Amino acid sequence: MDHTPFLLLSYIHAFWPYFLAIITAFIVTIKTLNVHFVENYSKKPKPKLPPGPKPWPIVGNLPEMLANRPTHKWIHKLMKEMDTEIACIRLGNAYVIPVTCPTIASEFLRKHDATFASRSLSMSTDLISGYSAAIFAPFGEQWKKMKKIITHDLLSPDKHIWLHDKRTEEADNLMFYVYNKCKNVNDGVSGLVNIRSATRHYCSNLIRKVIFNTRYFGKGRMDGGAGLEEVEHVDSLFELLKHIYAFSISDYLTCLERLDLDGQKKTVKETLKRIKKYHDPIVQERIKQWNDGLKVVKEDWLDVMISLKDANNNPALTLEEINAQIIELMIATVDNPSNAFEWALAEMINQPELLQRAVEELDSVVGKERLVQESDIPKLNYVKACAREAFRLHPIAPFIPPHVAMSDTKVGNYFIPKDSQVMLSRQELGRNPKVWIEPYKFKPERHLKSDGSDVVLTDPSLKLMSFSTGRRGCPGVTLGTTMTVMIFARLIHGFTWSAPPNVSKINLAESNDDTLLAEPLVAVAKPRLAPELYHL
Repeated sequence: MDHTPFLLLSYIHAFWPYFLAIITAFIVTIKTLNVHFVENYSKKPKPKLPPGPKPWPIVGNLPEMLANRPTHKWIHKLMKEMDTEIACIRLGNAYVIPVTCPTIASEFLRKHDATFASRSLSMSTDLISGYSAAIFAPFGEQWKKMKKIITHDLLSPDKHIWLHDKRTEEADNLMFYVYNKCKNVNDGVSGLVNIRSATRHYCSNLIRKVIFNTRYFGKGRMDGGAGLEEVEHVDSLFELLKHIYAFSISDYLTCLERLDLDGQKKTVKETLKRIKKYHDPIVQERIKQWNDGLKVVKEDWLDVMISLKDANNNPALTLEEINAQIIELMIATVDNPSNAFEWALAEMINQPELLQRAVEELDSVVGKERLVQESDIPKLNYVKACAREAFRLHPIAPFIPPHVAMSDTKVGNYFIPKDSQVMLSRQELGRNPKVWIEPYKFKPERHLKSDGSDVVLTDPSLKLMSFSTGRRGCPGVTLGTTMTVMIFARLIHGFTWSAPPNVSKINLAESNDDTLLAEPLVAVAKPRLAPELYHL
């Protein structure tokens, strides 16, 4: 596309505060950057980058990014217009490489996995963890240390078994809570359940129980629901998630971070303050209990992290590392299972035959005299297919966290420069029409295997992204799968679901800003099992 001076003037007029800061930064750094461009562009032949829009000097495609929020929709629209499944978009001095093709994605995360095992630095991730925990740390010794602890000490098969009863407690509490909602009457309708709220609080209750051995920070509620403290905590976790790798302008022009032009830094700081208000006192008191010999038995992940010792029998983790890892574990757990069930139930209410098929499978495997248990999961292939289809069609985020190139590399016949940020599109991988028949239709049966073998939520071929893979892959696949399937199985087995009386069909519109349902799903629940099964 041929950019004209008139187009540039229109961008400057619309985004004057941004351009004023950008121009200031340009004046300060012009000499250094001029040398850089002469050395790297004038004297050397330009390598073949993936296709993309022509960048402006210095700022790259930041003007277009700022003019087309939300950024993920602009990127996907741009790629479709260019008819490409890999692109190169320069934001500031960073090359951002979005990918929507499973074959190319596999090249990045399988063939060249070692090269793309680092993470990009960003304002939000720096504030959240200071790169002292596992998820956001760049490749290096700190990341290796924390990943080993998560994999071997927190999420090992033995630890998964050890924490079984805590997970079951929260699955039971979810049933108790929804059963109590069935008794309530709102606007003349009984059994109205806000699915987004119920499932998010189940996920957050579970991870609080696993980390802190408590469901509530405050007194909670008699009906099994969240108290004010838990509501604030969960809302804060999801607010934090909105700002992780959220295309903040300061992530691409770091000299502008102090100006906080888009307000993201202020929001992240305030949100972290609310979260730490609940976490810090528990962590500090628990450390004191271990140091004073008042606690000697490990009951949760916090106890495990405090008890870890290095080769010299000193604490293996600092207070900073423990606090950072707790927040990362929280935000990695609360969103994916809850979002998958909300979308799936909305789709299944609109296609009642799908809901009925899931119910029939559950009744066949479990019966109606007991609740679903984790031991039933291997036999619930259709329920897992429903969850997998939700991950495919309605992922929790447009992209997985970026993978950063640690050296110049050639992928898919394109040159990928060192420090490029590769972003695999969860959304477009799962909806790629070259891969999926009727990609926008919710069809769980597409995931069932003809030989009846086990359905899993992961996909090594990267035709969908349920959990990230490779060296930076999610170590919590077993926990995430268990949580997801238990939400689906417990709620579909325990209740009949329908749209509210005044709604003929659930609105499946997607939010303008993210990949959530535009409006939280509210559905009518009715118990279908014996009353005593719902009580704690």
